[in-house]
Amino acid sequence: MRRVAAKFVPKLLNCDQKQHRMNIANEMLDSVRDDPNLLQRVITGDEAWVYGYDVETKTQSPQWKLPHEPRPKKARQVRSNVKVLLTVFFDCRGVVHHEFLPQGRTVNKEYYLQVMRNLREAIRQKRPGLWKNKNWLLHHDNAPAHTSLLVRDFVPKNNTLMMPQPPYSPDLAPCDFFLFPKLKRPMKGRRYATLDEIKTASKEELKKIFKNDFLKCFEDWKNRWQKCIISHGDYFEGDKIETLDLLKLAFGNENVNKSTTFRWFSRFKNGMESVKDEKRVGRPILHRNPEKMSQISNLIKENPRIGLRDIEEETWISKSLVGLIIKEDLQLKKTPSKICP
Repeated sequence: MRRVAAKFVPKLLNCDQKQHRMNIANEMLDSVRDDPNLLQRVITGDEAWVYGYDVETKTQSPQWKLPHEPRPKKARQVRSNVKVLLTVFFDCRGVVHHEFLPQGRTVNKEYYLQVMRNLREAIRQKRPGLWKNKNWLLHHDNAPAHTSLLVRDFVPKNNTLMMPQPPYSPDLAPCDFFLFPKLKRPMKGRRYATLDEIKTASKEELKKIFKNDFLKCFEDWKNRWQKCIISHGDYFEGDKIETLDLLKLAFGNENVNKSTTFRWFSRFKNGMESVKDEKRVGRPILHRNPEKMSQISNLIKENPRIGLRDIEEETWISKSLVGLIIKEDLQLKKTPSKICP
C-alpha cells in the first residue's frame, strides 16, 4: 500500500450521473463516426471571470538553482477584486464571438438571450458557409441562464441544433479544459489596474491562440469522450489511462497487440511518423560539449524559470540530453518558490 492525497473534483458523482456522462460520450462518438465533419460545424462557448491580478500556478513558479543556493521565496497572495466577465464562442477555426459583461449587470436569461443574438450575427459575418447552410451546432454548459425557458424557446425558433453537454462535466467542455486555461495562464502573475487594461490583455491573448491549437482542442475533445467511457463515467483528469485502452475502444478486435503498440508509441513520441524501420546513418553527433553547456548555462542565467522545451528549441539539443546536462554537468535542479507570509 502507499499513501496518496485525495483528488479534488467538481462533484462526487452518483451512478446515474456517471451513466449519463457515458451515454452522451457514446452518443457523440457515434455521431462523429457517422459524420467525420461534425465537429467542424460545432460552435462552443462559455463565460469566465478574468482578474486584475491572478496568482501564479505552482507549475509557473519553479526556477533552476544550485544545491548550495537557498530556496526562492514569494509572498502568499490572493486574486484582486478588480475583474470582468468574458464570454467567448469559438469553433475549430478560431474565435467566432466574444464580449464583456457591462459593469453592474449579471448573467441572467435576458442578458444571455442578447448574447445569442450577437452570436448569430457574428456567425453570419465570420462563418458565411455555416450560416448559409444552417447546419451549425451550438454547444454550451447547463448554467441556469443557458437553460432558461427564454433561451430554450429562442434556439429552436431560429433552427439552431443543440449539442448535448452532461451536467457537472467541465472536463468535457472545451472552454473549461482548453480555452480559459490557455487564455489566463500568461496573465497570471501580472497586474492590471483597470477594467480596460484587463479587457485589452484578454483580447491580445485570444489573438495569440493559433488555429492549430483550436483544431487540437477538438481532437482532444474526442479523446476525452473515450477516456470518460474507459473511466466508466467518472472524472479522469490526472488519472493514468493507457494508450492501449484507447486503441481497444477505437478499433476493438482489429487492434494490434500490446508489444507493437508500445513500440509504435515510443517511435511516435520521438517524432517518427512511419511504422517501418528507418535506415541507420551512423553514430549520432555528440552535443555534450563545453560550448553547449555554456550556452545552456547562459540561457538559465537570463531566465531561471526557462523550461526544457524552450532550451531544446534554442540549442537544437534533445530535451532528454538537455535535462542530463543541467542535472549532471551544471548540477542544477528546479524547485518551486516557498510561499511565506
